[in-house]
Amino acid sequence: MSSLRGGFWVKDYKIKKILAQKPLKKKRGFFISNKNMEKKEYHLTPEGYQRYKEEYKNLKKALKENKAKIKEIRDDLWRPEDLNPDYEPIESELIANEMKMKELENVLKNAKIIRKQKDSDPKIVTLGTTVVLEISGRAEEFTIVETLEANPTLGKISNESAVGKALIGKKAGETVIVQSNTKASYKIKKIK
Repeated sequence: MSSLRGGFWVKDYKIKKILAQKPLKKKRGFFISNKNMEKKEYHLTPEGYQRYKEEYKNLKKALKENKAKIKEIRDDLWRPEDLNPDYEPIESELIANEMKMKELENVLKNAKIIRKQKDSDPKIVTLGTTVVLEISGRAEEFTIVETLEANPTLGKISNESAVGKALIGKKAGETVIVQSNTKASYKIKKIK
């Protein structure tokens, strides 16, 4: 018998036992509530949106495979979690995949694709803009993205980071100074 608890259908005996002990909390990293999922817009680049969509498809495929494995194990044994050493890792992966899929569904459902605005000023740094910065005498190129896509090693910095916040609204030729542990200055050479 299954029951709905905190946004997830709970079928497993062990999980029901954990839930019965305490009110719903994050237990071993398994549980996430739909109520706690943010209903905010996620601004993604077209490439970022496609990457999340592909990840969702892959997780859906893995989830289907894991459910088939668990069904096979359950069909063979009466209490598979007690007798089969493969059961628990598969079940843990299944739960983790379900959580990740819920997160991705939320992101994809609330995603807004960042597009170049025709009426916006191309000389001002905004979300989705690519800028060439002079950092310690050398030029580096960065794209301003939302936190979900941020990866400085790939040239994508978050609009919520100290550098991203300082760059938003600035024009080519301006210098921004960012103070964190150290003081750094970034000159905007070019806006694409």
